[in-house]
Amino acid sequence: MTSNLHDRLAGLTHREADWAGLRVLVAGLGVSGFAAADALLERGAHVVVVDGSSADSTPEMAERARILEILDAELRFGPDHVSRMPSEQVDLVVTSPGWPPTQPLLAAAAEAGVAIWGEVELAWRMRPLEGAAPWLTVTGTNGKTTTVQMLTSILRAAGERAISAGNVGTPILEAIMDPEPFDAIAVELSSFQLHWSDSIRPQASACLNIAPDHVDWHGSYEEYAKAKGKVYEGTEIACIYNVDDPQTERLVEDADVQEGCRAVGFTLGTPAPSMLGVVGDVLADRAFVEQRRHAAAELATLDDLRGDAADVAPHLVANALAAAALARAHGVDAGAVRAGLRDFRPEPHRIAHVATIDDVRWVDDSKATNPHAAAASLTAYEKVVWIAGGLLKGADVDDLVRSAAPHLRAVVLMGRDRAAIATALARHAPDVPVVDVADTDTGAMDRIVTEAAQLALAGDVVLLAPAAASMDMFVNYGARGDAFAEAVLRRAPSGE
Repeated sequence: MTSNLHDRLAGLTHREADWAGLRVLVAGLGVSGFAAADALLERGAHVVVVDGSSADSTPEMAERARILEILDAELRFGPDHVSRMPSEQVDLVVTSPGWPPTQPLLAAAAEAGVAIWGEVELAWRMRPLEGAAPWLTVTGTNGKTTTVQMLTSILRAAGERAISAGNVGTPILEAIMDPEPFDAIAVELSSFQLHWSDSIRPQASACLNIAPDHVDWHGSYEEYAKAKGKVYEGTEIACIYNVDDPQTERLVEDADVQEGCRAVGFTLGTPAPSMLGVVGDVLADRAFVEQRRHAAAELATLDDLRGDAADVAPHLVANALAAAALARAHGVDAGAVRAGLRDFRPEPHRIAHVATIDDVRWVDDSKATNPHAAAASLTAYEKVVWIAGGLLKGADVDDLVRSAAPHLRAVVLMGRDRAAIATALARHAPDVPVVDVADTDTGAMDRIVTEAAQLALAGDVVLLAPAAASMDMFVNYGARGDAFAEAVLRRAPSGE
């Protein structure tokens, strides 16, 4: 990269900067790639979009391609265009978050010294010069979406125009380019997005937890944790960490933050000064109050989190504390925190109560797509008939099974990698009954639910928390959860 180009890219820190004529290669025409190309074209950049699929691979892809062609983007489809850099000069590559650094085109760009930004990095640099909404950023192996949505609910209860964006809901570039500015943006950031970001300076930030995940993408657990730690870089007011996960505090200690930024912990125990925690059934703040050594503010109660559920899982309480800490760093008062948490309802397939049949509760946590997420669900209940399995993506389930063993009534296994879970069960829970359902056809979930019903006793919870991805049997985790709920409700008495 020439020094002139380096200086020009360094100066692209807001949307009023000189983007015109910049030659940008947008890698991937998914939702984020489309948003990136659209924003760049609006600023006068010359945009080439490449994607390994065909232009008509899906109706959505065809529509995006049609719009970008009208806007004078150059579109190149097919495997050849994503296996190498194009022959013409490229000033900048903007990549979709799912593309790993080892992807051939990105590897070639890096070797050639071409700058690579993710769409989140581009969004930060596309903020308005004046009056940009502060970002409140959240990452973690699990709980990101719930925390961001809780935070958005709290911000709206405080009367702010707020939105959830990034890895959840609206693409961050769409939120940034909205003609009516937001007061604050709650930004969910995946490790992929953080890897490709360097300039973000959030008002407050949080890493909820870290457990092995996406190691194949990052190359090692250390690189995965390093990417998560980038959420804290440049934070202005408060870095929120999980007292019960010391790795998150170490990431705060290693971060280069702005002068005066504080470290604020959250814990399911009694909070020390500069922490939020739980006292009895009260969510208490000893961080954003005067005289925090001797006083605390009541933010909410466990009943405020309960909603329509019979109980509140510990990880939901932890998510609420993290969301409250971010909101308090932003300046939200305690009353709005309570109101926002009361208004919040979990997204589908996340600890969702499906039915109670013959005193057995059926719970859909299909979103538990890795062992860490499944562990949080399993340990929240006394006795569980666990439905597990799918694509483990190389994840180790030994620690999960060891921690869950005291809670297991029985296990029903499904999916491609079920044998790995069976092996861990034989090692750590040899007395727990295990049923292996090898079926993968459309009726498989009915057979899985039937087996679970036969194993459950009154008072038990039948929990779909697969600890694995869904694509071996289902389109996505939502389809898996829907199939589970439909199979359960087919067993329910009329009117359930």
